[in-house]
Amino acid sequence: MDNRAHAKAQKTPSVIRGHALLPLYLALGASGVLTPIRTPTIRQLSYRDWGHFALPVYSGFAHTGFMPKPRKRLVSLDDTPYYHCISRCVRRAYLCGHDPVSGFNFEHRRQWIVDRMKLLATVFAMDLYAYAVMHNHYHIVLGVDTQKASHWTDHEIARRWTTLFTGPTFIHRFLAQTQLSASEQAGVANLIATWRERLIDISWFMRCLNEPIARMANHEDHCSGRFWEGRFKSQALLDERALLACMAYVDLNPIRAAIAKTPEQSDFTSVQQRILHPEDESLQRFAETAEDAFGIPFRLKGYLELVDWAGREIKAGKRGFIAANTPPLLTRLGMDAAPVLDYLSRTEKQPFNALGPVSMLRAFAHSIGQRFVKGQAVGRRLCPESKY
Repeated sequence: MDNRAHAKAQKTPSVIRGHALLPLYLALGASGVLTPIRTPTIRQLSYRDWGHFALPVYSGFAHTGFMPKPRKRLVSLDDTPYYHCISRCVRRAYLCGHDPVSGFNFEHRRQWIVDRMKLLATVFAMDLYAYAVMHNHYHIVLGVDTQKASHWTDHEIARRWTTLFTGPTFIHRFLAQTQLSASEQAGVANLIATWRERLIDISWFMRCLNEPIARMANHEDHCSGRFWEGRFKSQALLDERALLACMAYVDLNPIRAAIAKTPEQSDFTSVQQRILHPEDESLQRFAETAEDAFGIPFRLKGYLELVDWAGREIKAGKRGFIAANTPPLLTRLGMDAAPVLDYLSRTEKQPFNALGPVSMLRAFAHSIGQRFVKGQAVGRRLCPESKY
């Protein structure tokens, strides 16, 4: 760049070349820091060398400016073992269903996801409470059983982990009960401690779920790159009412999307599996008696009545209507019908980080090192503390 061009670039930093309709005005303060005076309409941060300064140029898609939070600030097993997780296909394309653009049908991939979920539930110290695999995303509700993992022997930990991964040679020698050297024994102890933590880690569960599906789909499509749009979303469920509402929300996805008319017709959902195959042990069972402390703290009949009732109300467009035939399960849990229907009918894409009574939401925020978590208005209506 000659001297005249360089001087001109320094004098007129307000016009972005190629974007005459999107000027970016910048003021250079005494400290040498570039300060944006007006924000452009389209905001995606990139960089461009302009003279000897790196000026931010905005173009393309929306950029919110918020950094993603580390998973350890969204998960606190001390507060709750129940979590609702969501993963979406890249660009929300219909890569697990019928794609109206390309005309291809990828319905079989939904079965891939269900099969993988059930396999991982037998390996990790996690119970599968609910799931729904849609055409471009899926929901899963998990319960982490840390007590179960703490009781597993080192041999059991190694056996489970090598179900999914090959593992080093000395681990297979350990499983075969072959004599190991001192260094190999130290390596076994280190790996077992690491794997024990991973088997109760939701991030590792989702990684072991999403990565093989992406590889299989890319191989089928003869392409490479991302299949999932990014990190999975997670939502803590802080009490059994939040768990109940979230399970019903997940199972009602096909009805809410007008894909199915009844729960038993909702393909690739846990509620259909519970109705058509009640003997299936891959799903966490319901506690049918008050003395049963190991199952979901509701009866299956009451839960199915709730899902059927909510599905009918959603289809009828009676959002917020308090029906006369409110399921007894809601009455027992002190939950009003109107906010439950409001929650089950919602269509926003991103859930709150946690769901539950306000006092538990505040305690959860303290546990993950935050001053505040969203969702207190929903929690106050859905899980009122005075009624439970």
